[in-house]
Amino acid sequence: MLELPIVPVKAKVKNPRFLILFGLPKSGKTTLAARLDNNLIIDLEGGSEFMDALAIQARTSTDLKTIANAIYLKNQEVGHKFYKRITIDNSTRLEEICMDYAIELYRKTPQGKNYKGTDITTMEHGAGYMWIRKAVKDMLHAFQNLCDEFILIGHTKDVNINESGEEVTKMTLDLAGKLSSIMEGESDAVGYVFRKGNKTIVSFKGGGLISQARAPHLAGKEIVVAESTTDETGNTNITTYWDRIFKPDLN
Repeated sequence: MLELPIVPVKAKVKNPRFLILFGLPKSGKTTLAARLDNNLIIDLEGGSEFMDALAIQARTSTDLKTIANAIYLKNQEVGHKFYKRITIDNSTRLEEICMDYAIELYRKTPQGKNYKGTDITTMEHGAGYMWIRKAVKDMLHAFQNLCDEFILIGHTKDVNINESGEEVTKMTLDLAGKLSSIMEGESDAVGYVFRKGNKTIVSFKGGGLISQARAPHLAGKEIVVAESTTDETGNTNITTYWDRIFKPDLN
């Protein structure tokens, strides 16, 4: 028989299991990901090739499926999650390369079995975007299930939102249509990455940004996650503070 709780249940999760980091190009997102311990970067654009990183390249949805299967088999071999964290970099490119997978999904339906097109977004009444959303979500969920903490890196775009009758411009994840809000809704934390002087900061504040966090140590905060210094020889050294976002695991 089901026993209903009569006292508050203690928190079981401290850190975001699905973290979205978005910001302007060259704001340091990939550099941050490369410096996170036991974090496999699924690199869709080649940005990680300019730095030391635990990374693998992917350019097609077939590449992504092959990588996901290889990680699944490795997890089975070792008996646990081989990578604590997996990062997909970046969301805009992911949406583009999932086009063929979206078409594949649509062609498996009775109404789509004779579809010959190559751009499903051109379907009448925007019907194709549903299949893009499904393809992207399927791909993200596949990787989420292979690790403890999943990160999606993305670029930013401006959108106009009506707040109490007033048009307000806000920044959000650069994805088509409803996919941005869907991904942000499914995530545990959405952070806007920006630089200020020699610091890289992640903002989990609301207001002018569409961002939020379920974790109390992130919600409403601006967190310095990296600082750079230049030595006397001109070399740049970067110190990261990922422990400000991913706290030690709860026992």
